[in-house]
Amino acid sequence: MQAMKFFMDTHDRDNGSFPADLDAAQFQAFFVQYEAACRQEGVTLLRVHLGLGAGRAFCFTMAPDAEAVRRAHERVGLPFDDITEVSSASPADLQFHLA
Repeated sequence: MQAMKFFMDTHDRDNGSFPADLDAAQFQAFFVQYEAACRQEGVTLLRVHLGLGAGRAFCFTMAPDAEAVRRAHERVGLPFDDITEVSSASPADLQFHLA
């Protein structure tokens, strides 16, 4: 099994990377397509934090590399501002790391 890493990518309407006037129903339909594109690229979509009114989204994924995340976006024609490799830093993560 290939090692997986965590990634966060961002989308912002002000930067042209979030569709203008997207409503909840449109997002839901798009999400199904994006999730399929992620699977095709070996990306596991863990969570999307969405601010429809603000025109912003933050996608949290697990993938072998940032290139796989980029390809998933390309499959559905979704621009992004950036893709950043991240690590988890919850209180539980820190507690177990220190043990």
